[in-house]
Amino acid sequence: MTTKKDTASFEETLAELESIVDEMENGDLPLNKALEKFERGIALSRQGQKSLENAEQKVQILLNEQGEDVLKSLPESEQP
Repeated sequence: MTTKKDTASFEETLAELESIVDEMENGDLPLNKALEKFERGIALSRQGQKSLENAEQKVQILLNEQGEDVLKSLPESEQP
């Protein structure tokens, strides 16, 4: 069965992960709850990474269709 959490957008995943980080940084969670949040955070991190990998593959396919071979890195002056 597919749930909303399984199909959340990248932005939703990131927002939930940020919320978990904020809660954990606050330090007021009991150990069991902190472990649950940590597990959920790891799952969200993996989900987000998978979304980014999928997006990168799509971009690579589009570039290949345009005759470009590889993705190019941003110049250091344009990197976040």
